[in-house]
Amino acid sequence: MLRIHYIFVGKLKTPFWRSAADHYDNRIKRWYKCRETIIRDGAGKDPSEKIAREGRAILSKITPGDLVICLDEHGRTMTSTGLAHTLQTWFEHPAKAPCFVIGGAYGLDQQVLDRADILLSLGPMTLPHELARVTLLEQLYRAGTILKKIPYHHA
Repeated sequence: MLRIHYIFVGKLKTPFWRSAADHYDNRIKRWYKCRETIIRDGAGKDPSEKIAREGRAILSKITPGDLVICLDEHGRTMTSTGLAHTLQTWFEHPAKAPCFVIGGAYGLDQQVLDRADILLSLGPMTLPHELARVTLLEQLYRAGTILKKIPYHHA
């Protein structure tokens, strides 16, 4: 079974974010073996300290078998169909599995971005990290339906 690893900063505390994420995650798990790693929000009041702490924790959870895809506003954008086809090529790499990384409220530490194999953007607007997580999961589900030729994506 094809594998996907997620590394997310922070638990989804609001019930509607949790419900939406669970909805898409359960659908994705029909086709992919998913592993989710939750990093605790960085402690402290200084945003740069928080980002640095979160970054060190993220880096400690990345394995040699991860193809690290960081979600970042400066990353590459693609269509849903483009993501589906790109996801397929990532799955063809025998020794690596896609590992999607979403930072906390202040984004990702530069060391994490430097470690990334790919920077991916969900679009030019800034999104709350909870919404980014749900959007990523929905797009991965959509990509799966495109690849499996299941009617969901209407383009």
